[in-house]
Amino acid sequence: MGSTGVFTIRRATLEDAHGVLRCLHSAFAVYRHHYTQAAFEDTTLTPDSFPMRLQEMTVFVALDSSHRVVGTIGCNAIGNGEGHLRGMAVVPECQASDVANQLLDCAETELIRQNCSRITLDTTEPLQRAMRFYERHGYRRSSKIGDFFGMPLIEYVKPLTTKD
Repeated sequence: MGSTGVFTIRRATLEDAHGVLRCLHSAFAVYRHHYTQAAFEDTTLTPDSFPMRLQEMTVFVALDSSHRVVGTIGCNAIGNGEGHLRGMAVVPECQASDVANQLLDCAETELIRQNCSRITLDTTEPLQRAMRFYERHGYRRSSKIGDFFGMPLIEYVKPLTTKD
């Protein structure tokens, strides 16, 4: 596909499980050695955890012209005007395309629709490229660092504004 490929974004369903798991695993495969088994499974999901993710979050998928999942992102309102992003991934062959930008835009628009005024996401140190991507989109590292199965979990925050 690449940067000139055609894709569509829609809400994920249970029928997208195989594609979403394939997307997550292929996007995070190069980082596998940095993660514990539990951290990797929590990041890339399993056939058992995917339905739970769909219950907890709005999950979007980007599909190529063959209806193959090439990207995904989850978001949810967690209270007090805060929204949260989780599970963003784009298959390696589409990472230089506009897929990630449009997935992020869909998630932010959904959180604005849910009356969120700020958005958070958590990432890990090996994901430097993802950190730069989020920083280019207005996310800033907060001082909050949590624990993610033995790895430092770095929080990023962005204020949301209504899109006209």
